[in-house]
Amino acid sequence: MENSKTTNKSKVYQLASIGVMTAVICILGPLSIPIGLVPISFTNLAIYITLYTLGMKKGTISYIIYLLVGFAGVPVFSSFTSGPSKLLGPTGGYLIGFIFMALIAGFFIDMFYNKWYLCVVGLVLGTTVCYIVGTAWLAYQANISASAALATGVIPFIPGDLAKIIPAAYIGPQIRNRLIRANLF
Repeated sequence: MENSKTTNKSKVYQLASIGVMTAVICILGPLSIPIGLVPISFTNLAIYITLYTLGMKKGTISYIIYLLVGFAGVPVFSSFTSGPSKLLGPTGGYLIGFIFMALIAGFFIDMFYNKWYLCVVGLVLGTTVCYIVGTAWLAYQANISASAALATGVIPFIPGDLAKIIPAAYIGPQIRNRLIRANLF
């Protein structure tokens, strides 16, 4: 009977932690700086921290729930936008690309969370895959060349995204270690 209570408590904690981190993404996601067709967003920083906090599987689930919330009409995407038109519009590929980023970066974080340099490699690799998916979608939807899509949707964001990876790689392991010490991870 005690084992059943522990299992139920664990499931409740897992669901609650996914909900809390989805809320964090929903709070940071709309905060953005418009610089053209693709705004600077804090969504990827929220995802990085979520992956350190929850791991690959639950972190990706948390992000997918965020996508569904935005798709349903709650203004949680950049600049407080939402709906199918945002997800299927020119910048929607980056929103979809974040799923791949979460899987790749989350895998590296799960496998190497105590080796910061490998986690950084995973974050960069995941972000690069997000860039590829988003750029291809942007070029198609906006009917522009791949080089124009790169100039619009990737090149201006590289310094800022690297600047987001640094605090995530510093803060993330601290959060994860505290959760491990508290037997919550």
